[in-house]
Amino acid sequence: MTASKMFLVRAAARSNAEWCAVVSRSHGVVGEFGHQAWTAPVRTPPYYPDAVTLAPDSDPAALTARIDTAAPGATVKDSFADLDLTEAGFHVLFEAQWIHRPASAPATASDLTWDVVDDPETLRAWALAWDGGDGDADLFRPELLDDPATFVLAGRSVDGRVVAGAVASRSDHVVALSNVFARDGGPDTAWPVVLDAVHRLFPGVPVVGYEHGEDLATALSHGFEAIGPLRVWLHG
Repeated sequence: MTASKMFLVRAAARSNAEWCAVVSRSHGVVGEFGHQAWTAPVRTPPYYPDAVTLAPDSDPAALTARIDTAAPGATVKDSFADLDLTEAGFHVLFEAQWIHRPASAPATASDLTWDVVDDPETLRAWALAWDGGDGDADLFRPELLDDPATFVLAGRSVDGRVVAGAVASRSDHVVALSNVFARDGGPDTAWPVVLDAVHRLFPGVPVVGYEHGEDLATALSHGFEAIGPLRVWLHG
């Protein structure tokens, strides 16, 4: 991996950990940033890891000692895909790629308008659109709106409904995108409006995130490049 890609992977991992910390705090779980990783002492909300590594070659024993492996479902985001946690009772849940896109306008225009969610009622509408009826809309709580580095982006149809969106997390060097969705057409519909929003909100700032499978292929078609692997480990 080149030095420039390693810098971006480190920045992406840090930004992702900061977003995981924000979501966890909104549920009353306070994590801790160390040199090697962000960790939470008790189980984090669904879909969010109990640890995110911030540097290569983290110490597996020290890492797992800082999280709760007694409660079912503990997960570790291995940001550099360089850990072996099998002896600690983990197995690989999935593998993905960190992605990067230089600061620029989207190549494809969107028919949707967008705004930044700034009230609990709109956040609820956004969460219900993101969830699509799976029962996880309560994951996104109003406390998220108090974080100055978190921007919940809502893509709207001509009748004003939230039909697409993402979360943009601003950090020192990058803006990280997560939870990209569209009610119809999936990420291929979402990326143009989301990238337009980020380009206007954070001009000149590179964009990062991570994807896998078909969602990775879609992100690459919208100007991203894969910059490094990551793994998510599940305990039990």
